[in-house]
Amino acid sequence: MAGHSHSANIAVRKGKQDKARAKLFSKLARYIMIAAKNGGGDPDTNLRLRYAIDKARAVSMPKDNIERAVKKGTGELEADSLEDVAYEGYGPGGVAIMVEALTDNRARTSGDVRIIFEKAGGNMGQPGCVGYLFDRKGLILIDAKKYKDEDAVMTAALEADGFEDLQKDGDVYAITTDPTKFNGVLDAVVSAGFETIEAEVKQLPKTYTEVDVELGKRISRLIDALDNNDDVQAVYTTAHLTAEMQE
Repeated sequence: MAGHSHSANIAVRKGKQDKARAKLFSKLARYIMIAAKNGGGDPDTNLRLRYAIDKARAVSMPKDNIERAVKKGTGELEADSLEDVAYEGYGPGGVAIMVEALTDNRARTSGDVRIIFEKAGGNMGQPGCVGYLFDRKGLILIDAKKYKDEDAVMTAALEADGFEDLQKDGDVYAITTDPTKFNGVLDAVVSAGFETIEAEVKQLPKTYTEVDVELGKRISRLIDALDNNDDVQAVYTTAHLTAEMQE
């Protein structure tokens, strides 16, 4: 998100940084609003809202912005009517792409997403064209370097109805849950004293597609372009993208 260049371009860089920051705050505000709308405005009883607020605080989103987003979600303040929409399509190489968005104008968002797909050498498909390649699951990530006792993490997760699996992936424990019971599992894990790196309901690929570096970079550029759209909240792909591909 940072700009590049020096001296004469410092103002340009700051402008880009400010624009990126404003875009991030806008996405987080929408995330907070939906969480508050669906689960109430108290983060102590609404874990999705608590996580959304934690994400906002982690990037220094102003307290007033957070509180305003919560009030818009609960209806205390007037807000645009937002709805969840999903788009499916194919990226470069034919890999599956799923896009989740929050919008107050379906036609605008659909048109924007379609253009982004086409500019990247992909195409937006019909609903259901790639959805079967993903499973909607709750995903909780915990730092395995900080918490070395895998059995203790497993025990905490098992306490909750809705726990499905725990896998250690490098330095991370990945807990998957029934999406409808995600909050209960998250509450059990947090109550047991484990801090989470990430905790959200996501579209997880059933299997991953291996791609070469060049194709992976093209797919990453498409994902970045989609994510840069104000309405887009999350982008998922079946492509196995390495750190090199995402640089």
